[in-house]
Amino acid sequence: MSEDKKVKTSAPKVDVSAGAAATAAKDIYGDKKQQRGPRGPRRGDKRDEKRDEFEQRILEVARVTRVMAGGKRMNFRACVAIGDKKGNVGVGLGKGADVTMAVNKAVNRAKKTMINVPMYKETIPHEIYNKMGAAKIMLKPAKQGRGVISGGVTRTILELAGVKNVTTKTLGTNNKINNARCTIEALSLLRKSEKKAEATVEVKAPVVSPETAPKA
Repeated sequence: MSEDKKVKTSAPKVDVSAGAAATAAKDIYGDKKQQRGPRGPRRGDKRDEKRDEFEQRILEVARVTRVMAGGKRMNFRACVAIGDKKGNVGVGLGKGADVTMAVNKAVNRAKKTMINVPMYKETIPHEIYNKMGAAKIMLKPAKQGRGVISGGVTRTILELAGVKNVTTKTLGTNNKINNARCTIEALSLLRKSEKKAEATVEVKAPVVSPETAPKA
């Protein structure tokens, strides 16, 4: 027993510090930076991904049913408007088994059917009236500081487009989807304001007096 105790006490001490453990791990497994392939860091290390620059707003979410041979199938329908507040705006309609799927489909559809709204001094260039089915929309330009005088889905679409001063009136149905489509069609029919032609400067002939007139 005495010999065993002597052997245990004579064993060398092991350094268990953090630095020594890291050095030992490098010796065994190697440096991870050197083992990294030519492709660079992994996908999880990328934090500079581009965010979606379009702002989206849900105009309407409804539950719809479809009659099948075995019964009724429940789905969701979503109408979404997107825009960057710089003149680009779009409206899309999507259906899915849940609300999230329907919204995603509507956003993708809206991105494919976007339009550019011509503006003049933060308002529309001229007055326009549009009729689409039972929906009737009238848009009028407004002075600076007047604001967006509108309601319903028309106000949402104009704010997403970046129009800050405008007056609107909904004259037809109250159906949100039809009013949204009618508003988008009205904005697409706007004409860009043409620059005024430069005023022509008339060049007057110099006045010749008898004294300065050339002698024959």
